[in-house]
Amino acid sequence: MTPNAPQSQSGVREAVPDDLSRDVYCVLGVPVDANEMSDILLSIRVAATRKIPFLISTPNLNYLVSCQTDPEFRESLLMSDLCPADGMSIVWLARLLGIPIKHRVAGSDIFEALQVKRGSATPLKVFLLGGAEGVSAAACQALNAQQAGLHCVGSFYPGFGSIDEMSGDEVIDSVNSSGADFLVVALGAKKGQSWLLRNQSRLLVPVRAHFGAAVNFQARTVKRAPLLAQNLALEWLWRIKEEPYLWRRYWADGCVLLRLLFTRVLVLAIWNWRLQHGRTRQDLTIAQYQDGEAVVLRLVGDATMPNVERAVAAFREALVPQKPVIIDLSKTCEIDARFLGLLLMLNKELKSLGASPMLIGLSPRLERRFRIHGLGYLLSERRNLPFTVHVRGAVGS
Repeated sequence: MTPNAPQSQSGVREAVPDDLSRDVYCVLGVPVDANEMSDILLSIRVAATRKIPFLISTPNLNYLVSCQTDPEFRESLLMSDLCPADGMSIVWLARLLGIPIKHRVAGSDIFEALQVKRGSATPLKVFLLGGAEGVSAAACQALNAQQAGLHCVGSFYPGFGSIDEMSGDEVIDSVNSSGADFLVVALGAKKGQSWLLRNQSRLLVPVRAHFGAAVNFQARTVKRAPLLAQNLALEWLWRIKEEPYLWRRYWADGCVLLRLLFTRVLVLAIWNWRLQHGRTRQDLTIAQYQDGEAVVLRLVGDATMPNVERAVAAFREALVPQKPVIIDLSKTCEIDARFLGLLLMLNKELKSLGASPMLIGLSPRLERRFRIHGLGYLLSERRNLPFTVHVRGAVGS
């Protein structure tokens, strides 16, 4: 859980929100935060000041597609501390599903916004890792020529070896000895996310992110799309012009997106419409009790957005004993993307404590909800209970 925050100059308490406080939604199995740029910049500044490990992932269509078949890549997003929507495809999917994610916040936009000098604020010290040979060094030089909100304290070119080879002491020591506040990695999405996840306990730099394209833009090896193309959601077309090899990735990802639209997204959109307009909403009551080695939370009613705050309080209390948490859904009527996002955050909090959440008592209808939302991987936990569970008034599975 996030410790108490420091006082800002205005006297307002600043904090990096803990996971249960995040306004996060499940988009086809991936957590996506509905944050504005100002909130993201504040969280980065506070994490850097307080030396709190803070991993940022920026899901776009390629991330979403990769998460469908690559558990390790998906885990890098699930264990992130912030996941703003990088791609317009994510924003469009959110709109179809009734999720209030209104704007794209690309990693490159975050990197550019951090370069703006804000009053007397001390520039963030950034370290650049990866890119083609010479690119991160060129980006570092370009950043320091601006004398703005980011000061580059070093760069490292690790080559194009395996993740193991890039995780050697030389690389880690180079990053840690720089005294940076912010580590920007440019190793390719899959390799970069995997590298960050594997080395999270070895890194001393508090804020970490894979902003591969941002490094290329800064080094001027690739031109970013004009604002008009960005505003018209055509940046992907500009990227193909700049880097023609990307057309294969965009084509493959587009085909997967079409399949997801017809097999899952439209189903979820219909369910969401019925949830909002076709039935009377129910309150949520949560009963908590100890059962052997676990804390059991029994959810009765609608596990939906209007009842999230009530669930947050119950989840916080359940985390105190640092035991596995069992969520009994035998009396749960409905569940939506916001509540599923909260379950993903509970999952993250428990994993950091060495525990895990387990879902039991799902009806076939509710289980189908989870699978269509892309959360079949959460259901597998209930088949591996390390102890016998006796849930009051329900049959454990």
